[in-house]
Amino acid sequence: MSTPTFRTAVVRVPNGPDSIEIIDVPVAEPGPGQIRVAIAAATVNPTDLGVAAGFFHSIGLVKQPEHTGLGWEFAGTVDAAGPGVELAVGTRVAGLVVGFDRDYGTYAEQIVVAAADVAPVPDGLDLIAATTVPLNGQAAAQVVDLLGDAPTGAARLLVTGAAGAVGANVTVLAQERGWQVTGLARAGDEEFVRGLGADFTTRAEPEWDAVVDAAQLNEEALKLVRDGGAYVGVRPGLAPPAERGIAVTSLFTSSDSARLADLLARAAVGELPARVHAVVSLDQAAEAHRATAKGGLRGRYIIRP
Repeated sequence: MSTPTFRTAVVRVPNGPDSIEIIDVPVAEPGPGQIRVAIAAATVNPTDLGVAAGFFHSIGLVKQPEHTGLGWEFAGTVDAAGPGVELAVGTRVAGLVVGFDRDYGTYAEQIVVAAADVAPVPDGLDLIAATTVPLNGQAAAQVVDLLGDAPTGAARLLVTGAAGAVGANVTVLAQERGWQVTGLARAGDEEFVRGLGADFTTRAEPEWDAVVDAAQLNEEALKLVRDGGAYVGVRPGLAPPAERGIAVTSLFTSSDSARLADLLARAAVGELPARVHAVVSLDQAAEAHRATAKGGLRGRYIIRP
């Protein structure tokens, strides 16, 4: 009797989108505290492009001997539950698989994860939109944690890439912590960014109290921060060196199911943006990577296995 398998996207020798392969791997049963999720959607994020390109291999975060999986975010339906799990089969959930060193990720037909790492998806949010929340929403919330409350009522925060997935969420959440937020984006994004409650610019001058560099401008963004201000990057290992007394931090997103549940609820009622650019099949993962690498997307590519 043959062992049941499922399809997943992996990289053996990283070399950009052309190195993405679709392979079959054995179905796994959930253990204590785990669930198996039939994946309905997974998001293509810039982090995934870094994995396929070999960046995270080069800094020692990927050590898989044969291949490494792609994808961090997912949404789907619980189809099996291990001992000690209260989530019922059939529950719609979304979650985040953190880390780079794993044999498969969320670009897959199914996944086994800890039940503690997922949150139920509210009825008002479809699974395609929900899959943009676990990484992008939690990353934004944790960026704002790194910033903390605005030190004064007039503290000025510039968010680069404010029309993007992480930047848009930061733009909303930072205002709730007292920051006076301006979004840096292309001219065509002005209506969207202002709709988030922020000011808008297409070209920023220096002397900001803080910059959240969602666009990954790195040194160029650091130049915009005043002496003694704060810079927060959104990709581990890429933050520029500190200078002029600026506090430089770089995000490494972690999973927090309680916070994820809150973010999903807020996305369901339109308080946070959950934008989808296009939905493609698992076999089109490489094409989605190429399109994402070109930049300028307003929403994420979603892979539907």
